[in-house]
Amino acid sequence: MSTATSAATATSPVRTEIATLWRLTWPMLVGQLATVGMGVADVAMTGHVSAEELAAVSLGTSVWTIVLVTVMGTMMAINTVVAHEIGAARFDQIPHSVRQSLWKGVLVGLVACLFANVCTLLFDHVGLDQPVADRAALFLHVISLGMPAFACFRALYGYTTSINQTIPIMWIAIFGLLFNVGSNWLLVYGNWGFPALGAVGCAVSTAVGMWLMLAAMVFWIRASPVYRMTTPFTGWEGPDWRAIGQMLRIGLPIGVTYFAEVSAFGLISLLVARFGVVAVSSHQIALNFASLMFMVPLSLSIGMMTRVGQAMGEGQPERARFAGWVGIGMSVAFGALSALCIAVFRWEIAAAYTSDPAVQAACAHLLLFAALFQLSDAVQVATASAIRGYQVTRPPMLIQLVAFWGISLPLGYILGLAPAWFAWAPSAPMEATGFWIGLVVALTVAAVLLTWSFEKLARQRIRAAPLAPVAATGKVPT
Repeated sequence: MSTATSAATATSPVRTEIATLWRLTWPMLVGQLATVGMGVADVAMTGHVSAEELAAVSLGTSVWTIVLVTVMGTMMAINTVVAHEIGAARFDQIPHSVRQSLWKGVLVGLVACLFANVCTLLFDHVGLDQPVADRAALFLHVISLGMPAFACFRALYGYTTSINQTIPIMWIAIFGLLFNVGSNWLLVYGNWGFPALGAVGCAVSTAVGMWLMLAAMVFWIRASPVYRMTTPFTGWEGPDWRAIGQMLRIGLPIGVTYFAEVSAFGLISLLVARFGVVAVSSHQIALNFASLMFMVPLSLSIGMMTRVGQAMGEGQPERARFAGWVGIGMSVAFGALSALCIAVFRWEIAAAYTSDPAVQAACAHLLLFAALFQLSDAVQVATASAIRGYQVTRPPMLIQLVAFWGISLPLGYILGLAPAWFAWAPSAPMEATGFWIGLVVALTVAAVLLTWSFEKLARQRIRAAPLAPVAATGKVPT
């Protein structure tokens, strides 16, 4: 055998895993971008009505996003539960798990709806003009009605992802985006005889869109033969509180982690706002573009959770470790590419968002820090999801809580605001730059600790594995 042939043979498992993970991931990536596009459409379309309506949507969305992302993380338990059942060929248990996840979705969705409505009480105490506060509160009251549908949709989202069916997610997300834009055009502006509702029109569109996306997912699962052996819609069963409690024990730490991250970024935005229009505008642009780039490693991480979970369900911890490291490698490769592109094209990126020279200059400066944390951000989200593939969720939660709330915010506050009482504070406040340095340091710490935790966990599971692993195909019979 030639050296070239030997090399090709040696790398073929890596290539196979890369190809498999990418086939699983790319529809989710398109779906994530479409979902992000809904929020962009709400803000962009309302901005053409009035500054007051835009402010109401922006304020309402800031709370809504935190609740939405927390629910998304909490519902993610079904991903790893079904992946393990697929790997172990326990196909008969999947319908029960999915039905209980739907019950969990109803519970989580109702709690999140109540929480979002309670948050509207804060709008009267943040110094806003009363009309804007009232519109923001009404926006949140209306949009929260879609939360139970969103939670149940995420249950089915996790189920279909874990049986390697991600194309439906893509098409349903695209449908949701098109519906959102079309209904916004009717309800925000009052076209074709519809009432011009402004910000409230966005809320109605999004809430109705969530119920329609849930209905579309249910229809797809019932109609497609791919789901025939595992469909949850073959019978009725009431809530099994033991199963729901188990999924909450897996999902709540993920939800807390997502809440910590999103709320930390939100608090940083509020703290940066005191530095003026240029600072807050440049910060939001840089953060928006970094969030857009984050969709790729985020999608890879969800696919990786499925791959690791299926391997563990098969009783093959060696393959689970291998799948995890290949996924981490893909995330690192994209992180390096995105870091290079952001660093090289930071001025062009800033110019695409704004024509103000001062904002462009400040944004180009912050994008250098965004480039710096691309690698660590890609690594931390990938390793956290790989660990969750083992149905272990508390260590990532603790590490990311320490990173965002124990390092990023305090360090950013010290550097950005330079409190006189702190001996190591710089002589002059670094303003937004200080907070971005805090983000870089925190994400780097999280990446290092999560990588160490993943390798330690993977080796522990390999040592604890039985001598004769379970034989399973990891495929759903059709």
